[in-house]
Amino acid sequence: MSAHNIRLEVMLTLEKNIDIFVEKFLITPEKIWQPTDFLPNSQSDSFIEEIKEIQELSKDLNDDFWTVLVGDTITEEALPTYESWLLDVDGVSQHSNENGGGDNGWAKWLRAWTGEENRHGDVLSKYLYLSGRVNMREVEITTQHLIADGFDIGSARDPYKNFVYTSFQELATYVSHNNVAKIARKNGHKLLAKMSMIIAGDEMRHHLAYTEFVKQIFQHDPSEMMLAYQYMMKYKIVMPAMNLRHSGEEKGSLFNQFSTVAQRVGVYTSFDYIDIITKLNTSWELDKITGLSAEAEKARDYLMNLPDRMCRIAERIVVPNTKYNFKWINPVC
Repeated sequence: MSAHNIRLEVMLTLEKNIDIFVEKFLITPEKIWQPTDFLPNSQSDSFIEEIKEIQELSKDLNDDFWTVLVGDTITEEALPTYESWLLDVDGVSQHSNENGGGDNGWAKWLRAWTGEENRHGDVLSKYLYLSGRVNMREVEITTQHLIADGFDIGSARDPYKNFVYTSFQELATYVSHNNVAKIARKNGHKLLAKMSMIIAGDEMRHHLAYTEFVKQIFQHDPSEMMLAYQYMMKYKIVMPAMNLRHSGEEKGSLFNQFSTVAQRVGVYTSFDYIDIITKLNTSWELDKITGLSAEAEKARDYLMNLPDRMCRIAERIVVPNTKYNFKWINPVC
């Protein structure tokens, strides 16, 4: 059987337990938080006062912080790109694999996952709007560009590579939102801190789900899964915001500046990237996997040594203090 067909068989095997995965890692719309739980109630007599309080607190957070929060929000708002890409993965279909009708299990998972993720951009975008610190039209233009431009994570339609990417990226977004929460709390912005922390909690649940998928694939097809993991690490994990741009600018022209600011603020750094690889190696117990081909054994050695190699490089990186002018940010009055 070809490697491609084995992948499809493995996806079909995992799909049989999709309802268990949905129940374990996702939460129904009736039980999970919604954006209105964190936003001022427009029907309340205190609505205007609550907005004024948010705007006063927002003045104390610097431009670098708001730049990172805007970038995180835009990344979350580009959700249609991620769903369309995942629905194209081999083994995922909008139709059932059995009897030609009903839901394909993986499509069911992805739609439920999308429903949860959709709330993140929704609540953050509304909060930015209320803060008074952001030029929302410029943010909206960047968001539309990011969706229209799309992005290539280098995984093609391979489910193994795609699940490596989602395992990594969900943990990366957890780190980013968690660090935003810490900064907001330190500056007395309790509502924003609580909001960011609960979004981070969602991302962690999703991370645990995708890492579980990979863990199970290792049980069925260890060598090919190891090679897929190595491939994604050599290709390097592309950030969803890689194509960020302002209105009237070239695709991707803003990402390096945004990445520098995120490192400078301490929201997402090179060391976070390395730490995620270490965590994935541990979660998947790479050192204990048996039955590997000679090529896959070499891939494991590469992956086990990768964090230390990358640390030596990261230690030499100097983050510049350059002041960047982002069209998204309004000056403090």
